[in-house]
Formats: sequence, C-alpha cells, structure tokens
Amino acid sequence: MHGTPQIHLEGKVAIVTGASRGIGESVARSFARHGAKVVLASRKLDGLERVAREIEAEGGEALAVAAHTGHEGQVAELVARSVAHFGKVDVLVNNAATNPYFGPMMNIDAGAWDKTFEVNVKGYFTATREVVRHLYSRNAPGAIVNVASVAGLMGSPLQGVYGMTKASVISMTRTLAMELGTAGIRVNAIAPGLVETKFASALTTNDAVLAQVMERTALKRLGQPDEISGAALYLASDAASFMTGHVLTIDAGWTVGI
Repeated sequence: MHGTPQIHLEGKVAIVTGASRGIGESVARSFARHGAKVVLASRKLDGLERVAREIEAEGGEALAVAAHTGHEGQVAELVARSVAHFGKVDVLVNNAATNPYFGPMMNIDAGAWDKTFEVNVKGYFTATREVVRHLYSRNAPGAIVNVASVAGLMGSPLQGVYGMTKASVISMTRTLAMELGTAGIRVNAIAPGLVETKFASALTTNDAVLAQVMERTALKRLGQPDEISGAALYLASDAASFMTGHVLTIDAGWTVGI
C-alpha cells in the first residue's frame, strides 16, 4: 500500500517553455521552490537569465536556454543541454505560445495562421516527442503538462485560430495519454481562463472583452499566474500519479455555463 503522495518535485528535473514571464515564469519558480531543478526556455535569453538568477538566489537550481519551440533542431538542443547539465529530464511543461492575430477568423493572413500553429501545436508536439524519446531511453516514467486554454473548449470569437490551436493541444493531450500510459508517462493539460499577463493584454485591456468575460465568470475577476502554477505543480508531481489525459480548467467559472 502506498503512502499519501506529496506535492513536491524533489529529485526531478523539469523543462518549462515560455518561462521568461507570465504563467511560465510562475510555474518555473513554483517548481524550484518545491525541489525541482528547472530548465527555463523561451526564444530570448535575457528574460530567462533574470528568472534563473532569482531562482538561484532563493536557493534553487536553474538553467536558462534560448530555444524556439517551433524549430525542431532547437528543441532537440534544448533537451540535450538539459540532460547534459542536470543528467536527465523528468517533467515537461509546454507553455510557450503565440497569438499574433486578434480579430474575425475570416481576416487572418497566412503568416499569422502558420506562426500560431507552428508554436502552439507543432512546438508542443516537438518538445513532447524529444522528452518522451529521452524518457524511453532511460526506461523512466515522466509527466507532461500542456498549458491549453478555455479558448480550446468553446467558441472564441476574435481569437478563433488561437482557439483552434488550443483545441488541438487538448486532443493531443488525450491521445498521448492513451499512447504513453503503459510507459508510465502521464500527459495532462491545464485550460486557464483569462489571466493577467502581458500575453493576454490584448484581452485584459479591451473594455468590451473584459466586460463580457466578467459577466460570464462566477468569481468576477481576472486570474493571476500564481493561481495557475499550483495546478502545474500538482499535475507534475506524484500526487497526481493516477491522473492522465485530464484537462484541468481554471477559469473563475467562465465555462461552467457552456
């Protein structure tokens, strides 16, 4: 009989993409505080190095790696550097995302469409595949946490293509959970509602959108990154050892009525 699983990541190495700010930064800090050695990834190194320094100042261990998750070679290098530095990888949090277009779906151009799918879908899949190959090579269990969005669970006017990519992430999460379960690799997703970040500023600073969201949410407020990172910590930890293929919605009750 197992003891009560604890929510910690002692002895684990975790890669967090999009870790230079917002939800990704909060996840990386939380993981480090709960015992993980963290690899911080995003396209630009400067923001990552600030977060890494602050984690180390608190007594944690962090490695900053610049990587564009839409580019397969850079993702392979990210995982290789993580293994070289910390010896292994146990956890991946796919969080790096883009949303370059805000408006009616019919008006999006091909460049914005391709960029959104490249980062939000191909990037998540490519990073997952690299980490899974590494886990297979060690014959080790692992945990993948995909940051999706409520936009992937419902109709999302003015951010429809972004919503399509997040629906793809949810589908990928469920299928990979079934395919990887026998290897002891768990795959879960988080679907945040509207969180106050620079990434979401096109929505959080739009009075009409904000009023619509506030009308629908039970808690009548925006979320904060730290209110999302706790879920990532739980899903990555052994406390969630019996959970896979799940989409954990954290949205102030936005989707309760759909």
